[in-house]
Amino acid sequence: MEWMNETSKGLEVRVRAVPRASKNEIQGIHDGAVKIRLTTPPVDGKANQALIKFLSKTLKLSKSQIELLQGDTSRHKTLRISGISPAELQSRLKL
Repeated sequence: MEWMNETSKGLEVRVRAVPRASKNEIQGIHDGAVKIRLTTPPVDGKANQALIKFLSKTLKLSKSQIELLQGDTSRHKTLRISGISPAELQSRLKL
């Protein structure tokens, strides 16, 4: 899958974050990335924190298992998620 890569340290997942949405939700796969809408505005890294918090609740993982690798100030991000298999990830994201 082009949006997810399995590495020795965990899964690298490409995400397209959409800040200032009406509600937090996963919209599916769009252009090779998981599209996630967040209510938080992209100010002072708050949207990144909200993204990690939302994914930790959705995936039932601790926040420390989700790490932002790339895209600190971009809508296109790469996250490393550890402690979950690719099949579990797809199931919990309902993709």
